[in-house]
Amino acid sequence: MSYSSYDKAIKQLVGKPAKHKKFIKHNAPKTRKYGKAVRKCKRCGRIGAHNKKYGLDFCRQCFREVASSIGFKKYS
Repeated sequence: MSYSSYDKAIKQLVGKPAKHKKFIKHNAPKTRKYGKAVRKCKRCGRIGAHNKKYGLDFCRQCFREVASSIGFKKYS
C-alpha cells in the first residue's frame, strides 16, 4: 500500500470511528529507524535523491531551485 492511498482511506473513514480504529491498527505504515525512507525533503517530502550534506535535507530537485538563494554558486 502506498502512502498516498493510506491517506485517502483515512479520510474516507473519519465518520466511522470503529472502522477507522481497526484500519489504523492493521494498515498504518511502520515507522522507519534506518534506510532510505527515514529522511524526507524538508520542502516537498520526497524520499529519493536526498541531499543531507551541510544539514540541508533537500531532494535534488528542490536543492536546484533553492541553491542560489541559500548562497551556493554554480561554477561550470
